[in-house]
Amino acid sequence: MNSPQQTPARGRPRTITRERIADAGIAIGLPNITFVGVAAALGVSHMALYKHVASLEALKHLVAEEIFSRWQIPRASAAERCDLKDYLIAFTESVRAFVKAHPGLTPYVIRRVAATQPMLDKIDEHQNHIATAYGVSKEQARWLLATVAFHGIAVADTMYSVAGREPVVEADRAAEEAEMEAEFTQGMHALIVGALLILAEGSHPRFSNS
Repeated sequence: MNSPQQTPARGRPRTITRERIADAGIAIGLPNITFVGVAAALGVSHMALYKHVASLEALKHLVAEEIFSRWQIPRASAAERCDLKDYLIAFTESVRAFVKAHPGLTPYVIRRVAATQPMLDKIDEHQNHIATAYGVSKEQARWLLATVAFHGIAVADTMYSVAGREPVVEADRAAEEAEMEAEFTQGMHALIVGALLILAEGSHPRFSNS
């Protein structure tokens, strides 16, 4: 007597979560993200992915927001008691490393209109933290951090996007980047010193008493 044939058990459909979508997008890289590519990385159809993300631009915003949320922005340490200049220099280096690690992210973080509410909330919390830690006003902390972040992100993005491209120079990519990174550090240091001088003198229109 033939035993009844058993219908093969179907595997459970893979769960599509925001975290898994973000992980796949980060692994692919913002400049190379496609619906098909992210869906393939998740092991689902691109139509299944469409049920969770409405468009390619929405997908990129999701990934950009998640990258920003995972950025470990340096915190002011009460134990180390570094001054504000030292903190801003450390913040600058974090900005540079952040941009280098995530090509294509700059348009989503340098333009306020492109930033999502969770990104704006994280920026606001950081400004409050620095204002409290260094005894400056929220407006002063906002201006300092925005100035350093804007120029740091813009310069770092330019620096890493042009390294190794035409015109070809007689240097390998690592040596070229190291040279530009040294210039970046010097330039940002000068910017920070100048910004702190403006703050101390109260010469910025927002900080003057006149």
